[in-house]
Amino acid sequence: MRPSRRAVLTAATTAAVSTAPAAAAAPPRHRLRTGFERLARDGYALLQGRKVGVVTNPTGITRDARHIVDVMHADDRVDLTAVFGPEHGFRGTAQAGGSEGRHDDPATGLPVYDTYLKSGRPLADIFTASGVDTVVFDIQDVGARFYTYIWTLYDCMEAAQLAGKRFVVLDRPNPVTGRAALGPVLHREFATFVGRQPVSQAHGMTVAELALLFNGEFLTEPVPLETVTMSGWRRSDFYDASGLPWVPPSPNMPTPETALVYSGTCLFEGTNLSEGRGTTRPFELLGAEGIDRRWAAAAEELGLPGVHFREAYFAPTFSKFQGKTVGGVQLHVHDRAAFDPVRTGIGLLVTAKRVWSGFAWRPDHWIDKLTGSARVRTMIDAGADTDEVVAGWQEELAAFRRTRRTYLRYH
Repeated sequence: MRPSRRAVLTAATTAAVSTAPAAAAAPPRHRLRTGFERLARDGYALLQGRKVGVVTNPTGITRDARHIVDVMHADDRVDLTAVFGPEHGFRGTAQAGGSEGRHDDPATGLPVYDTYLKSGRPLADIFTASGVDTVVFDIQDVGARFYTYIWTLYDCMEAAQLAGKRFVVLDRPNPVTGRAALGPVLHREFATFVGRQPVSQAHGMTVAELALLFNGEFLTEPVPLETVTMSGWRRSDFYDASGLPWVPPSPNMPTPETALVYSGTCLFEGTNLSEGRGTTRPFELLGAEGIDRRWAAAAEELGLPGVHFREAYFAPTFSKFQGKTVGGVQLHVHDRAAFDPVRTGIGLLVTAKRVWSGFAWRPDHWIDKLTGSARVRTMIDAGADTDEVVAGWQEELAAFRRTRRTYLRYH
């Protein structure tokens, strides 16, 4: 990675962070304020005199569950003129791999532009056509490199720079904490929309911190960037410490518990096993026809920290094995502070291949796009165990952690 250009990047809004501890599944002991809450409390001074467009989805809500677009549209202090919808759409009606297209929002009458799978000059042209001069980003992330919203952020930053627009990021919590970066780092030759740049599989950052990283390390030319940080968030906080309502960021991310396992078990998208889509517990339930209880037993024998594996049977209502009863495992995270989702995902891949003769990678080697290189697939195929696979990425992960540290804004 090239040297940081932080000096030209950002006028970041900073705030003191509470030092009160947060207990799991307990009412928050400190008051978290999101970037939007702090922006609104300041009378939208950062947006004064600007024609504003917002990149958002159903997660862009206030503490009392109103959407920020509805709130700003009704406020004369904000000249909100456009909305930009990502994958799944602004109002969230589309499934994975879909969007809502160009339309006028029925609730506000605002034009909604589709950003999904658009980048570079075509996306810059959309920003230009919209007439905005400031693009605001406010979407809840889940902490995994292959969750596409952070690459919507990246693409929009790049396009805003090309179009000569100002860019503002409103921060929200990383729901699985910001304690550590975990997993393999993307190799650029494997870049896709589930990973544009060399970031670890679980990045341990907030969207505002990622925006600073993107601007400082990856964009050819930095965009005029401002970030509105949160107050009252600690890196060790899980989502239930925030006191905020959870809105599924996508149809298969129903709860914060889904996010907790997602950065590991999403790897099963790259196999012929079900990753639990079409069930009420996507990414917590995994399985296929012909798998028996040996898988759960083999996974439990790994002694992975913070998690147990239960023999499970389920019938997906859509996606892989639709309408068929399949066998597999359900993850039960009993100590989320000790749980390592990426190591767990690798352990489950290793044991699934060992106990089930029908195991196969997707023919398009999607697993390589998810892990960021061919290494995980080829090591598992060669018979490597969990520890050997995890050891394979430690050097590149250490380098990413050093770069990441420069852009962290919370304790």
